[in-house]
Amino acid sequence: MPRRHILTERQRSALLDLPTDELSLLKHYTLGDDDLTNIQERRRPENRLGFALQLCALRYPGRALAPGETIPHEVLSFIGAQLGVPADALLTYAARRQTRQQHMEALRETYGYRTFTGRGARDLRDWLFDQAEEARSNDDLAQRFVARCRKTLTILPALSTIERKCADALVNAERRIETRIAERLDAEARYRLDELLTEMLDGNISRFIWLRKFEAGNNSAAANRLLDRLEFLRGLDLDPQILASIPPHRIARLRRQGERYFTDGLRDISSDRRWAILAVCAVEWEAAIADTVVETHDRIVGKTWREAKRLHDERIADSKAAVTDTLRAFTALGASLLEARNDGVPLEMAVAKSAEWGRLEQLVA
Repeated sequence: MPRRHILTERQRSALLDLPTDELSLLKHYTLGDDDLTNIQERRRPENRLGFALQLCALRYPGRALAPGETIPHEVLSFIGAQLGVPADALLTYAARRQTRQQHMEALRETYGYRTFTGRGARDLRDWLFDQAEEARSNDDLAQRFVARCRKTLTILPALSTIERKCADALVNAERRIETRIAERLDAEARYRLDELLTEMLDGNISRFIWLRKFEAGNNSAAANRLLDRLEFLRGLDLDPQILASIPPHRIARLRRQGERYFTDGLRDISSDRRWAILAVCAVEWEAAIADTVVETHDRIVGKTWREAKRLHDERIADSKAAVTDTLRAFTALGASLLEARNDGVPLEMAVAKSAEWGRLEQLVA
């Protein structure tokens, strides 16, 4: 069977690499008095350094060191400084294979570490299956598993085992959630949901595809199209409580699956999964379409308001121009009257002859 990869190289490194930054070294690799006492029981300096390295690796990241593994210089220097042993002493560590094995047995006996086997492995598997429903990603579940192993003093298994266990747990969680939703649907609800895939509308599209084609509009026709879909979904009479206790990210995942599937693809999948996807889409789309109706209403109102404001502004501009012309006419008429008075012309005659007076009469009218 090919190896199942669910983590990226960066994620694998973050889980299992030895820390090299100062803060992490201080947090995880500072040795206590009891640790130093146990380490000092090893006679040779290279064995003391090797024993301490094994202990630190078991504590964080929680795994055993691999034979021939390259240890970062920062780790060797930090641990060696606490023991008074130079970093290059590790070069002669565990020349005998039995030495490494004896150290691992001593660490397990002294600190209570155990391997990932037997009852402990089964308990961790059951715990992992429970956590898988809440995990938001492959990396999230793997981090939870590694943290749990550290807490229970379980030596981490191989990375391939971790990935396989997490992948199995995620698939199992997805199936459990689909079954849980399907079991909350009665026979009538299942029938109505399946009809979404068999009822064909104009344009040779299924009712299901028609329902998911919605977007906010800016006119009454768009609002009516949305209301038709909303009315149909409410007619399905699905209780939103069928999604109770389902993690939100799981609901979002099922909805995304429904929005990617074509009708034929949905017909071909298992019944529980199909009903779960259809039920989630129906409940989620009902809420989403209701929000879209509100948005469309706001757009229509906004469009109407902008049009009214434009007409209002145009009328204000026209009124301003008329007032300006009127004021100019009065100004010109006043100037003419003053000029006629200075020339001794009767005011009545000056007014009658004034072109501005006729223009002013037109503006006032």
